[in-house]
Amino acid sequence: MSTDPATLAQLVDHTLLKPEATRDDVAGLIAEGVRLGVYSVCISPSFLPVDAGGLKVATVCGFPSGKHRTPVKAAEAAQSVADGADEVDMVIDVGAAIEGRYDDVQADIAAVRAATEGVVLKVIIESAALSDDAIVAVCRAAQAAGADFVKTSTGFHPAGGATVHAVRLMRETVGDALGVKASGGIRTAEAALAMVDAGATRLGLSGTAAVLAGLEADAGY
Repeated sequence: MSTDPATLAQLVDHTLLKPEATRDDVAGLIAEGVRLGVYSVCISPSFLPVDAGGLKVATVCGFPSGKHRTPVKAAEAAQSVADGADEVDMVIDVGAAIEGRYDDVQADIAAVRAATEGVVLKVIIESAALSDDAIVAVCRAAQAAGADFVKTSTGFHPAGGATVHAVRLMRETVGDALGVKASGGIRTAEAALAMVDAGATRLGLSGTAAVLAGLEADAGY
C-alpha cells in the first residue's frame, strides 16, 4: 500500500499507556497528536476526563492482563464512558481463550459492550499469545458480542505485538463487519503500511511522529 502521511495519521490512535505517565505527558501527547493530525489519543482511564483538542479519546479496560472479573471490567468501562471516552479498548481473558472457553470470552465482551452503549468497543485479543484457531474463535466471539473492532495486542505481553499474519487472519475472520486494529511494536512506516495492507483499519502507535516522518522520507514529501 502507498499512502500519504495525512491519510495514515487518520488511522492512528496516538497512544500513551505507560504506568509512569503524568498529566504533563498526556498534555504533550495531545498537543503532538493535534499537530500530527491523528484520529485519536489513547490514554489510561485515570486521566479522564480530558480536553483532547478536538481529537477522539480512547481508553483501556482490564488493561493489560485481562484478568479482572467481568463486573469490574464493565464498571471500569462504564466509568470511562461517563468520563467522556469515545472508544474503549478492552482486554480479554487470554487464559480463557487458550483453554478454549470461548463462551466465557464472549460473555466477558458482551458485558463490557452493554456498559459502553454509544461508544466504539475494541477487543484486545493478545494475538501473539494465541494459536491461529484461537484467534479465529476469539474474533468470532467478539463479533457475536457486538464489538466494533478486534485488536491485536496490548503492547505489554512478552509474546510480542502485532504481526502481519495475525492482522490478515483477523481480517479474513471478521470480513467487513468489524474494524481491525494493529497495535504493539509498530515503529516504522514500512511496518505500519504492511499492517494496513494486511487489513488493519486502525493503528495503535506510541511513536507516531517517527512513523509519519519515515513515510515522508520514503515518499519524498
